[in-house]
Amino acid sequence: MRFAIIGCGLIGQKRARSLAPTHHLTIAADVATSRAETLAAVYPGTLAVSDWREAIDRKDVDAVIVATTNDALAPVTLAAIQSGKHVIVEKPAARTSAELEPLLAAARHHKVCVQTGFNHRYHPAFQKARELFEAGVLGPLMFIRGRYGHGGRLGYEKEWRAIPELSGGGELLDQGVHLIDLAGWFLGLFVNVEGFSHTYFWDMPVEDNGFLLLRTATNQVAFLHASCTEWKNLFSFEIYGRDAKLHIEGLGGSYGVERLSFYRMLPQMGPPETTIWEFPGEDTSWRRELEAFTRFVERGETPQPGLAEAAASLRVVESVYRISKHDHHT
Repeated sequence: MRFAIIGCGLIGQKRARSLAPTHHLTIAADVATSRAETLAAVYPGTLAVSDWREAIDRKDVDAVIVATTNDALAPVTLAAIQSGKHVIVEKPAARTSAELEPLLAAARHHKVCVQTGFNHRYHPAFQKARELFEAGVLGPLMFIRGRYGHGGRLGYEKEWRAIPELSGGGELLDQGVHLIDLAGWFLGLFVNVEGFSHTYFWDMPVEDNGFLLLRTATNQVAFLHASCTEWKNLFSFEIYGRDAKLHIEGLGGSYGVERLSFYRMLPQMGPPETTIWEFPGEDTSWRRELEAFTRFVERGETPQPGLAEAAASLRVVESVYRISKHDHHT
């Protein structure tokens, strides 16, 4: 499969490193030509351009990886779909769910695969957790508790993520959508959304903390907190069933070793039977995600997670923004 990468920053570079030996990077595009050139130089035969349309129009490109700022995600993806290309678009896939509506229709019309870059689903701890969940060992699910946060960095309030026109929002759209997507993956559709977003520390017009209480039609709950005032990077995701609990923590690197703990309740209750898996070493989620994308394309299947999952996560974020705006005005 021949790829174009549009957006050659940190994520675009990660995507390039995750390409399989059977993949070929044809072209790299970035408004900052130097970034495109730096990326292309690593992969012999790759062309560097500053105009993303040039990348999409090429006949020797089968699939496009869109890793731009949030404001460009939807328009670039739409153009790629209309050119008949398969697409991996970084989360959140757009600034609003409304921006995704024409993409959903276009993907169906052009019969292409469009996958949303919720790479956390492909972390080995989550893959193992999903396997246990599908085996039924947790029993009926009751609730999920998730926390995800980092401490920002000097100048964070001046980066593109702090500019509403470019980002569409703050921490809820950055790390929060990962938590929302993962919770929906296990619990299904949320019919009731409560929450609050607020800026506590960073001098910026988007939120640095988001708190969510999401409920399904059968009263299963996801209690989620996304923060960029965490100071010590943290990832924690707990899945509670009637018979057992799963706890995923760490994502490697500064988040600590990735670990899955399985706590199985005994008939007499008391301390549970505990099994722990650790996944040290490099983050393999990006490579696993691209491998899954390749399979979806080969089989002509709708990718999971796709645009529909991105739209569902964005609708949750938008509900919290409406609630917070209303609370602020009252």
